[in-house]
Amino acid sequence: MDSKGGVLMQRYEFGKLLGQGTFAKVYHARDIKNGESVAIKVIDKEKIVKVGMVEQIKREISVMKLVRHPNVVQLYEVMATKGKIYFIMEYVRGGELFNKVTKGKMKEDAAKKLFQQLISAVDFCHSRGVYHRDLKPENLLLNEHGNLKISDFGLSALAEQGNKTDCFTQRVEHLPMLHLRSSADEDMMAQRPTSGLVV
Repeated sequence: MDSKGGVLMQRYEFGKLLGQGTFAKVYHARDIKNGESVAIKVIDKEKIVKVGMVEQIKREISVMKLVRHPNVVQLYEVMATKGKIYFIMEYVRGGELFNKVTKGKMKEDAAKKLFQQLISAVDFCHSRGVYHRDLKPENLLLNEHGNLKISDFGLSALAEQGNKTDCFTQRVEHLPMLHLRSSADEDMMAQRPTSGLVV
């Protein structure tokens, strides 16, 4: 079903494979109902059960439903079969910011726009009690208009799950040493200055 030309629930026709990891694959697909492009994340149920990731997947779904923002990849719906879970998501045509950065220096105006969009999205997530915890250029996508979209909330946390310090476990290579402190109040704010290092 989840191969090129296959159709999911008589609604989505699978296209090319966009990427894959240990537990999931992401495909471009077409909504047969309206002709729109979508991205479908296909998760192997058996694998996530085996490694105890069921709660993490449930949390990712909850988080993505909470964060409806122009600069966050949208989750349209979730489907499931006996062996697979399907995230039907917004398709972002421009690819990863990482690919753009590796091609050379970005113009100041373009970098400033992306930074402002990133801060807007991060602030919105925080206002909903959501902490991404894995901000990096590979998880920042660009649409056809050059606007930024945050993706991959697989490592995210909700504030009520623990104290604020627990919510902040960004990858060390993206952190300024100034912000590696134990203060809970500082940790809640730390993703904002950290975001600057990404751009």
